Amino acid sequence: MSQAATGNYTYGLSCTGAGGSISTSAVLSVVAALSSNAMAITVDLGPNNNSFNMPFVSVTVCQPGTAVCQTVDHVQLDTGSYGLRLLASAMNSTTLAALPPVNNALGTPVGECEQFVSGYTWGSVRRADIKLSGETALALPVQIVADQTSPYANVPGSCSSVGNDLGTVSSLGANGILGVGLFNQDCAPCALNPISGRYYACTPSGCTSTVLPLASQVANPVAAFAVDNNGVALVLPSVPPGGANSLTGMLVFGIGTQSNNQLGSATVYATDSVGNFKTTYNNTAYNKSFIDSGSNGLFFDDSNIPACSGGFYCPASTLSLSAVNTSATGAASGTVNFTVENIVSLASSVAAANVGGTGLTTGFDWGLPFFFGRTVFVAIKGASTSGGNGPYWAY
Repeated sequence: MSQAATGNYTYGLSCTGAGGSISTSAVLSVVAALSSNAMAITVDLGPNNNSFNMPFVSVTVCQPGTAVCQTVDHVQLDTGSYGLRLLASAMNSTTLAALPPVNNALGTPVGECEQFVSGYTWGSVRRADIKLSGETALALPVQIVADQTSPYANVPGSCSSVGNDLGTVSSLGANGILGVGLFNQDCAPCALNPISGRYYACTPSGCTSTVLPLASQVANPVAAFAVDNNGVALVLPSVPPGGANSLTGMLVFGIGTQSNNQLGSATVYATDSVGNFKTTYNNTAYNKSFIDSGSNGLFFDDSNIPACSGGFYCPASTLSLSAVNTSATGAASGTVNFTVENIVSLASSVAAANVGGTGLTTGFDWGLPFFFGRTVFVAIKGASTSGGNGPYWAY
């Protein structure tokens, strides 16, 4: 079956056999041919068949200035972090050995501990040319997670104490993380003072916290492109009730730089200095709210909704809810309508669904379900765009 026109098409699938019958659905997204500033996003069960509501892209890394390259698939696309992090286990030994280490001012190799809500990634910091569709970031610092080569093999205690180790495919649910959020570097204060649990100078005898200049820190590759470097747009189809087994969308580089990344009628929501704006839900204002494709649900506080496995909400029937987002400057405000399904009732084959969960009391985490059926723009801090200077979200 084929479709000639662009758009999102939902197909019902059913199978009957000796073991019984099962029905589900899949969303087919028909998009225009990808431009040099765009690449495919997929949402599926991931490289270990255990991912949910996780968007993936493929990333090519090369030894700087050479053709020694490798493409790594199923790298999580994350608007809540900054920089490229690849599992060492997803890389071949030739490519990994070819990536030169980043050193601090004393010439000591540097390792990094990056902290996420679900745990931490530890590994070496190396330089690589990063190729995303037709765009390239040259000799950019990247993190190689769970790099077992000396002197990075042992995780510092001040890093391992912050949560779960995300250094495997099964724990991360991906082969890496591509952070394309609102900011460039991941630890601006580390350029002035050593901060425990972030960057480390590593020798065979151990790793100690170190100061690291911004130019040596793991960085958002989009800001390092020659063009289309002021932000990105994520485009994903809507998801039907009961979820979808897979989705296909687009990641478009640049805002207002080409015909395929114009803001159009999108409303700009400026953030504060740390990337937050205000969400008002149930007459309560949450000033530490944010949009994050790396979160696999909409996470907010509502004691009236029953919770279940893993902190997700499990309402008796699908809920239709709404909230109001307001920019940090107060210049823009708009209602967001959303649904919350019971995650336990979803089929095991479902990779994408409109679900929510608990866990936040001071903010509203607009995770991946917020992106379904929308084009969401992410403007990098300080970058000039057709909608003003970043940081901002627009949709």
